[in-house]
Amino acid sequence: MRCKATARSGDPCRRAAMKGGTVCASHGGKSPQAKAAAARRLAEQEAAKAVRLFSAPVDVDPARALVDLVQWTAGEVAYWRTQVKQLADEDPKALTWGVTRIKDGGTDGGTTLEATPNIAYRMLTDAQDRLAKYAAAALRAGVEERRVKLAEDQGALVAQAIRSILDQLDLTPAQVSRVPEVVPAQLRLLTAA
Repeated sequence: MRCKATARSGDPCRRAAMKGGTVCASHGGKSPQAKAAAARRLAEQEAAKAVRLFSAPVDVDPARALVDLVQWTAGEVAYWRTQVKQLADEDPKALTWGVTRIKDGGTDGGTTLEATPNIAYRMLTDAQDRLAKYAAAALRAGVEERRVKLAEDQGALVAQAIRSILDQLDLTPAQVSRVPEVVPAQLRLLTAA
């Protein structure tokens, strides 16, 4: 990949960018921030390569996939919310103030404290944002309506099966008169469980 910087002449730089970077060494490719970004990009590229190499297609119902994403992400939100609450209970300042760097040696050695959101809080807000996105996508896709329709269809099948069973039992008139009372009561017990 070529350096994306512009040379003093105004022409694009023709040198190669640092590995994983977007600029060459002369244009800041050796700075700590550029090195960290390059390392992050290289790790992401390796992860994406592994996914392409080792993953396989999975037959999935899109509505079910959305529901799964909503449920897993809701669990993630609950986990991070617990972590944030625990931090806040132990030390309220821990959510916004803390050690961001420890370095031994050199003129810039020592411990750096800064006002920055704690990683648990950042993870919570990220998970909440994703949950809102997935939930909105599920609502747009009509997942809840499909679940209601599925439940109604299953209810109709159960009712049809019960009617068929009762018809085949040759019940006495007294027993038939109790069906509207007994069957719904039993079904309510079943759904309550």
